[in-house]
Amino acid sequence: MQRDITVPFVIAEDTEDGGWTASAALTPDAFANGEGETREEAIEDLKSALQLLAEEVGVPEQLVVTVEVP
Repeated sequence: MQRDITVPFVIAEDTEDGGWTASAALTPDAFANGEGETREEAIEDLKSALQLLAEEVGVPEQLVVTVEVP
């Protein structure tokens, strides 16, 4: 069974190595990281890491909330 989940993430350029790093928390206790030479590569690497993590720890329950954005 497939299920789409939304996971907020943080991405930053690594000024020392010149690459990019991305990180996200699937649950409060389960974190994933990605890296790549470009922003897009780091995000794709993070997606792969999150897929593996979800297989290991399961998919968290989610709420959908609609908010007003100024």
